[in-house]
Amino acid sequence: MSGQGMQSLLMLGLMVLIFYFFMIRPQMKKQKELKNFRENLKAGDKVVTIGGIHGKILEVSDTTVLVQAEGTKLRFDKSAIAQSSEDQIMMN
Repeated sequence: MSGQGMQSLLMLGLMVLIFYFFMIRPQMKKQKELKNFRENLKAGDKVVTIGGIHGKILEVSDTTVLVQAEGTKLRFDKSAIAQSSEDQIMMN
């Protein structure tokens, strides 16, 4: 009976390990890259917001960015910036 219990425990541990390497670790890496991207935003960068607005950064403060899109200036929280529009062009 203890052999079967040990085998079940080993399978459970293996499942947790697989879950970590295929789900948790890549997500943590992606979050770290996004945080680094948002910390390095600068005036002149072309970005896309999480709402799909494409624009150019005019000004960056500690927590917000001023974006010009189609002649309109909008202020966004840095967390609303999804990606660089250059990255999106490369993906297509």
